[in-house]
Amino acid sequence: MLQRSKSSQRMTRSPLVSLEESYELCRQVTAKYSKTFYMGTQLMPEAKSKAIWAIYVWCRRTDELVDGPMSNTTTTETLQEWEQHLESIFAGYPLEDADVALVDTLSRFPIDIQPFRDMIAGQQMDLYRSRYQTFEELKLYCYRVAGTVGLMTMPVMGVETSSFATPWNPSPKMQSPVSEAIALGIANQLTNILRDVGEDARRGRIYLPLQELALFDYTEEDLLNGVIDDRWRELMKFQIHRARKFFVDAERGIKRLNADIRWPVWSASMLYSKILDAIERNQYDVFNRRAYVSTPRKLVCLPIAFLRSKVL
Repeated sequence: MLQRSKSSQRMTRSPLVSLEESYELCRQVTAKYSKTFYMGTQLMPEAKSKAIWAIYVWCRRTDELVDGPMSNTTTTETLQEWEQHLESIFAGYPLEDADVALVDTLSRFPIDIQPFRDMIAGQQMDLYRSRYQTFEELKLYCYRVAGTVGLMTMPVMGVETSSFATPWNPSPKMQSPVSEAIALGIANQLTNILRDVGEDARRGRIYLPLQELALFDYTEEDLLNGVIDDRWRELMKFQIHRARKFFVDAERGIKRLNADIRWPVWSASMLYSKILDAIERNQYDVFNRRAYVSTPRKLVCLPIAFLRSKVL
């Protein structure tokens, strides 16, 4: 039923772009909207970077359903239709230009549909929640909207086994770094949350766990008013420490990835964690100043990441 209706839709619309044009579209979107992430993909082999761009663009389009210009019209039914769109892509039927690259990526790498569905479920949470009482609640949200990205991309990156071989076990079965991949996504999302506290507050959203605000005697009203005092600084130190711990947990799994992908992943992890440093340099003012990593600081990370990819 789905395929017939989507097929009819394709017959009435203009032809989709070529595969090469679709990948180029995905590259341009990634470069425009996630400069730090894009820098990491430029260090990857071409086939892998193109696949990552295709996945990134699907994730961005999903996020825009609840955070984009048309988010005020998004409903549960909108997300259900988007999941049907996803199923069409996994069945090999692209409906829009960016889908062409993702359909090709799915034919090249053994990517499972479940993380994509989980991400849509995360967007569903944003439709009816603007507060999180505990970190466990927030962690589920972070997994769905960001930890899933690690699961989507790990089949593209590949898992290395040969470097762990020994004479007595020439073909070791290494456990895939699933938990570490999820941890990196959660670390990135926690970093986003800390960077965007002010922006989210202006939309009436608070992602910091309310129990933890209370732990530091800091109120919702304080946050919505952008109060920066010792209570706020201690709360932010607590949040940044936890985010960095997730980065450390994630980095333990990088050595289990294919050799050709370790440098880009180390770079992406280090570059994104530098946003936390920027928040600290801004004296935890995330209400009036946007934390970002300058190009010189990014470039300094690359040789360090290269060395880590070789020795860690």
